[in-house]
Amino acid sequence: MPDRLLTVAEAGDMLGTGERFVRRLIAERRIRYVKLGRPVRIPESALTEYVEARTVEPARRTRVRYGRAA
Repeated sequence: MPDRLLTVAEAGDMLGTGERFVRRLIAERRIRYVKLGRPVRIPESALTEYVEARTVEPARRTRVRYGRAA
């Protein structure tokens, strides 16, 4: 099944940001996009890849053990 092409506004909604942030990603070429003449569309898989590449896993905290209280 082909990838769904999203408008800049839809991509912003999906990322939880505004259109300005998505346009900056496009201008800096930090995300894949399709140019259809003047309009720009972002493949849904490009957003998924962008989020996965920037997802930070939580650090496993080791419990600090202190000596016995006197």
